[in-house]
Amino acid sequence: MAPSGLLVTGASFAAFRGLHWGLQLLPTPGSAAEDRWKWRNTCVSLVHSLLTGAGALLGLSLYPQMSVDPIHGHPPWALVLVAVSVGYFLADGTDLFWNQTLGQAWELLCHHVVVVSCLSTAVLSGHYVGFSVVSLLLELNSTFLHLRRLLLLSRQAPSLAFSVTSWATLATLALFRLVPLGWMSLWLFQQRHQIPLALVILGGTGLATVGVMSINLGVHILVSDVLRSQPCPPILGNKETRGTRTDCDGESITRDDSTLSLKD
Repeated sequence: MAPSGLLVTGASFAAFRGLHWGLQLLPTPGSAAEDRWKWRNTCVSLVHSLLTGAGALLGLSLYPQMSVDPIHGHPPWALVLVAVSVGYFLADGTDLFWNQTLGQAWELLCHHVVVVSCLSTAVLSGHYVGFSVVSLLLELNSTFLHLRRLLLLSRQAPSLAFSVTSWATLATLALFRLVPLGWMSLWLFQQRHQIPLALVILGGTGLATVGVMSINLGVHILVSDVLRSQPCPPILGNKETRGTRTDCDGESITRDDSTLSLKD
């Protein structure tokens, strides 16, 4: 299984790097012109999330054996889906490395290293593919995270589209991020005596890392998009501009959480 998995991973890496380069030839919306790279990077991430998130949900619906036997029970195409995701994270890590400083990107780069290490185990061994496919359900939430970020970059906050996206982000975060993470953590704990210790440590580290980042992200979105967006009594002299608003204490809040972006 390893040679074919590595071939798919390499092809995926090349395809996503090509998409990064191809988007440079397309015009960027004027409202996002201040940060063209971030716009392109988020668009590529959105393509990956749509592809792998929908693939994981459809695959688990058609082949529930993957959740019953996450180690051995999987169809051949499931390994392809996981390998495609590994290629994406390698391509995105390369893009981050070349376009941001280490201080800006270290958190995401550490996240990518952990995710690639975990998913690569399935690609190289041909085992734990079902477990990896379950983890790709998180990409359904990432789809809305990327849409939300594109709206922020486009200065579309506050707006109805942004509000709907924020609520969809929180809903899918609970359903397709926290629930799968909880299931995977419980399964790993129950099977800890039947799995090599190195894999238990690797899987546990990955789940803990993504879990903490997911909770922090959920709290941030809840506070910035929901709690602080409650209507306030008008204050004389306070003016709001598009992309900026004022909270009930008179503090100016800029809607740009561009440094807080989770890619799973």
